Amino acid sequence: MAEYVLDNGEIKIKVDSHGAELRSLIDCKSGREYMWCGDAKYWGRVSPVLFPLVGSYRDGQCSYNGRTLQMSQHGFARDMEFMLTEQGKDEIWFCLSDKENTWENYPFAFSLEIGYRLSGRSVKVLWRVSNPAEEEMYFSIGGHPAFAAPVREKDRITCYLLFDGVEKLTVRALKGGLAVKELTELALEEGGILPVTEEVFAGDALVIENSQTGQVQLLDEDKKPYLTVKFDAPLFGVWTPPGKNAPFICIEPWYGRCDREDFDGSLSEREWGNVLSAGQTFEAAYDIII
Repeated sequence: MAEYVLDNGEIKIKVDSHGAELRSLIDCKSGREYMWCGDAKYWGRVSPVLFPLVGSYRDGQCSYNGRTLQMSQHGFARDMEFMLTEQGKDEIWFCLSDKENTWENYPFAFSLEIGYRLSGRSVKVLWRVSNPAEEEMYFSIGGHPAFAAPVREKDRITCYLLFDGVEKLTVRALKGGLAVKELTELALEEGGILPVTEEVFAGDALVIENSQTGQVQLLDEDKKPYLTVKFDAPLFGVWTPPGKNAPFICIEPWYGRCDREDFDGSLSEREWGNVLSAGQTFEAAYDIII
């Protein structure tokens, strides 16, 4: 386990080789930390990469080629040590490949590369998934960055989310860690603004599917921009732990999702899953801008 630092004079980031996890994003001028501190009282992680599973299988397991595969929520990559493969002034890359202890419940050869690239006041998070084998490979991947809330007043978070270009969102709620069958409409304030309240997240994360927006902003108590997340992902989650009044908000670009509560199919039939043919590579990225 080792920690690596990139600093371009505008922002400074720290990345841990364990999980290739972004652990810190600091404004060099103000010294302000934008990432959650990882206090286990609320949630002990900061920005784990979810691979090869986003969310959970129904009943914790899924079938594939006559086998039953078991995997804990969000997959194993976040708990494994990555190898540093490249480090420059403004960019760093890590790699994780399949090992004997991944084959039993994830029977695929793979290469997962995670990179971070600084540009001005933004950091681009990059993912590259490759299939070196001869058979198809099924996977999901997603981000789970937690951002320190811009204002905390009298044990109450006072901030807002702005969903770019939309006046209402169609949302799929979670129940017991699985996606419910029904979609609901989430009304927003003028301009696509949602106040962050305990009630909004009382049931768990909000899941927004079908590319409804590609930009979410975190606003301060005066509704001024504090932080922006840009992405091309087809779906994303927004989360803060229910009932904890936790001082952070997660904005999570996903290429994958937990099973629906009524799902009864195989790994290849999972909604929002991804497949790579022999020799193919999947690439995706998202930006965090302060």
